[in-house]
Amino acid sequence: MSSLAVKVVAGREHRSSWNLEVPRPATRGRCGPEISLVQKYKVRCASELGEILLLRLHKERFAFFCKDPWYCSRICVTTPDGSVVHFPCYQWIDGYCTVELRPGTARTICQDALPLLLDHRKRELQARQECYRWKIYAPGFPRMVDVSSFEEMESDKKFALTKTAPCADQDDNSGNRYLPGFPMKVDIPSLLHMEPNIRYSATKTASLIFNALPASLGMKIRGLLDRKGSWKRLDDIRNIFWCHKTFTSEYVTEHWCEDSFFGYQYLNGVNPIMLHCLSSLPSKLPVTNDMVAPLLGPGTCLQTELERGHIFLADYWILAEAPVHCLNGRQQYVTAPLCLLWLNPQGVLLPLAIQLSQIPGPESPIFLPTDCELDWLLAKTWVRNSEFLVHENNTHFLCTHLLCEAFSMATLRQLPLCHPVYKLLLPHTRYTLQVNTIARATLLNPDGLVDKVTSIGRRGLIYLMSTGLAHFTYTDFCLPDSLRARGVLTIPNYHYRDDGLKIWAAIERFVSEIVSYYYPNDACVQQDSELQAWVGEIFAQAFLGRESSGFPSRLCTPGELVKYLTAIIFNCSAQHAAVNSGQHDFGAWMPNAPSSMRQPPPQTKGNTTMESYLETLPEVNTTCSNLLLFWLVSQEPKDQRPLGTYPDEHFTEEAPRQSIAAFQKCLAQISKDIRARNESLALPYAYLDPPLIENSVSI
Repeated sequence: MSSLAVKVVAGREHRSSWNLEVPRPATRGRCGPEISLVQKYKVRCASELGEILLLRLHKERFAFFCKDPWYCSRICVTTPDGSVVHFPCYQWIDGYCTVELRPGTARTICQDALPLLLDHRKRELQARQECYRWKIYAPGFPRMVDVSSFEEMESDKKFALTKTAPCADQDDNSGNRYLPGFPMKVDIPSLLHMEPNIRYSATKTASLIFNALPASLGMKIRGLLDRKGSWKRLDDIRNIFWCHKTFTSEYVTEHWCEDSFFGYQYLNGVNPIMLHCLSSLPSKLPVTNDMVAPLLGPGTCLQTELERGHIFLADYWILAEAPVHCLNGRQQYVTAPLCLLWLNPQGVLLPLAIQLSQIPGPESPIFLPTDCELDWLLAKTWVRNSEFLVHENNTHFLCTHLLCEAFSMATLRQLPLCHPVYKLLLPHTRYTLQVNTIARATLLNPDGLVDKVTSIGRRGLIYLMSTGLAHFTYTDFCLPDSLRARGVLTIPNYHYRDDGLKIWAAIERFVSEIVSYYYPNDACVQQDSELQAWVGEIFAQAFLGRESSGFPSRLCTPGELVKYLTAIIFNCSAQHAAVNSGQHDFGAWMPNAPSSMRQPPPQTKGNTTMESYLETLPEVNTTCSNLLLFWLVSQEPKDQRPLGTYPDEHFTEEAPRQSIAAFQKCLAQISKDIRARNESLALPYAYLDPPLIENSVSI
C-alpha cells in the first residue's frame, strides 16, 4: 500500500493538490496491469485553474507498509466546465518518486513555448538517458542497451526509474553457468536487472518458461541432449518432436527433397530475401548452356532465359571468410555457395546449378539436377546450411532484433512522452529490450546455444553480423525498394512479397495521416530538434555513422519521415513475423535447415552415400538443442498484441484515433484476403496474416 499525492500545474500558475490512499488491489507487483481498478475523487478548487499544463504524481510510503510497485494506466481530470483532460501514463512506478505527466495531446518541441514545459521535456529526456545507456557489444555491431545501468538508478529518481540490487560486472563470466535441463550456459546476472517498464509481464514470463521447460526436460529425460554421434536413419529425426508437429512441418518432412520445394523456400520460407534476378552470369559461376540444357528443355537456352529475366541467384558470399567452430570436440565446416535458379514456364522456381564455393575450379565442381540423386541432395543440403547461417544471424537477429533494439533505445532516449513519434512508435518497441537481453544471455554468451549448435559459433556470429551490417543499406531496409532492386516484382506465387506490400501500404497510409496531422510542412520536420536528434542517434548507434548505408542522419520533409517511420514499424512487426514465426515449421525436419556440417564440402562427384550423408549432418545432441530453440522462438508467449492493436491510449485527439481505427479496418481486410487465398494453396502462407503478427519484436 502506498500514499499518492497529485498536484495539478495550470496555465494561470494556480496549483491544487490532494492526497490519495491507494488500496492493496491497485498494486500488482511484477504481474502486469491485468486487473484494472478505477477510482474517482472530487476535489474543490478555490479558483479557476485555466489550462492544465502538468500533473505531478508523487508516490511515497504509507504508514508502516513496505515499498511496492504500482502500475498507473492514466489519470483523467474533469474540470468544472465538464471537459476531460487525459494524462496517459502506462508505466510502473517503483519505489518512491515523482512522475510528471503531460496532457494526452501530442506536441512537438516547436509547439511548446512556455519555459515550464520546455524544461519538463529536457528533464524527462535527461532522466531517460541516465537510465537507458548505450553499450558496445562487439566491434561493428549495432549498439545495445547497457543493462548494468539499471542497477545504478536510485529509487528516488523521477519517471519511475528503478533501484535494483548490485549485480556482477557485465564482463565477468562468473555468472555464466549451466541450469538444470538446459543444454547451454546462461548469463544469469544480465537477466536480473531490467527496468520494470521494459521487462516481460508475469504472464509472458510464465508462458515462456512453460513453453521451454517441458520441451527441454523431455529431451533431457530421453537422453537426446546428451547423445553424441550421427543419426542412424533419417526417419529417426521424425521422433524428436512427435507431439509438436504442425501442418507445415509435416509438409516439409514429406517434400524437402523436391527441387520445386527447394525453390519455393526462397519465396515463402523463413529467409525470403535472398534472390536477385540476373541479366548475365557472374564470372565466378561458369555455368554453361550445355550443363543446364536438359532441364531447360527444347526451344530455349540459358542466354534466352537470362534475357527474359527468368534466372535468379542466391549468393552466400558473406560466409567465404567466416570462422569455423568445433562441436563435441570435432571440427565443423562452412562453405559459401552460389545457387542458380530458373523460373520455368509453369511459374515454378527450380534450382539449376550449385557451386559450393566462391572460387570456381576443379576442386569446386558445379552440381546439377542431372547428377546422381545423393550428390545433388548433398549439394542442396549445403545450401540449406548456408541459408540457416545467413538467416539466423543476419536476416533474423541482426536486421530485426538488433536494429529494432536500436530504434527502441533512440525512441526512449530522445523523444519525450508527449512527442507524436514517441506515441506512434512505443507500441512497436514493447518487450524488445527484454527479449534481446534474454538472447544475449542464452544464445550469444560464451558456451551459449550458438556455441553449442552452429558450425561458426559465437566468433563466427560476430563476424557475420558485423560484415552484414557493413553492407546493409536503406534500400534493403525498405521492402518496396528491396524488391525492386532485386528484380523480383513479377515472380508468381511470391506470397511474402504480395502480403508484405499490402501491409507496407497499410502502415504507410496510417503513418502518413499521423505525420500530416503533426507535421503539415517541411519546416515542422526540420525545426523539430528532438526528432532530428532521434534520427541522428539511430544513424550513429545503429548504423555506426556509415554514409554508404544510405540511412538518413537528418530528415527534411514529411515524406521522408513517413517512409522512415513506415520502414521501422514494418521491420519491427511484419518483417520479424515473416522471418521468425516459421522457424519450427521449416526447421523441425533438420536436414532442411542443418545448423552445422561435419564433413568438408565435396570436391568431386559420385562419392556420396547415405552413410556419408548422415555423417555430414549435425550430431543428435546438436540437432535436438537447435530444434529446441526453433520450437521456443516460434511459439509467441501469451500477452500478445497483434499489429494495429493499441490498448494503451497514448493518442487522445480525435484525428489520430480515427486513423488508428482506419488502420485496423484495413488490416482486417488484408487478413480476410490472405485467408481466402490460403484456402486454395497446398501449403498456406500465414506468417503475414495481421492477427498473427506481433506489434513488436518480443520473442
